[in-house]
Amino acid sequence: MVQQITRGIKISVNTTFEGTFYKNYKIHFAFGYQVTIENQSKDSVQLTSRFWEIKDALNNTEIVEGEGVIGKKPVLKPGESHTYNSGCLLSSPFGSMKGYYNMVNFTSTRKFRVLIPAFKLSSPFALN
Repeated sequence: MVQQITRGIKISVNTTFEGTFYKNYKIHFAFGYQVTIENQSKDSVQLTSRFWEIKDALNNTEIVEGEGVIGKKPVLKPGESHTYNSGCLLSSPFGSMKGYYNMVNFTSTRKFRVLIPAFKLSSPFALN
């Protein structure tokens, strides 16, 4: 698990290897990840959008941007948390992800960015 706190918002990420499959004569490596967003600040906040940079071992980079997370824009009061599961496909058995969430503070109405720490994606058979 990796964790990071930015402006009182704690991000925790756990990853899993889901398996391999062939599509269009090419092997793909499927990874799952679970993110918990915990509001440790004194203000209510809302996640409005996300930005991901996904890299594989073949030096391919994919950028993913969008509204909310899995169709939601969670509002977190102080002490509350939101957990969701998602996944990605890589062309290699290992890689990494990092990014950020755009959020808004309801008390000050200011927008701010919460960093998602870099985390590794690795299949068990590729590890030494």
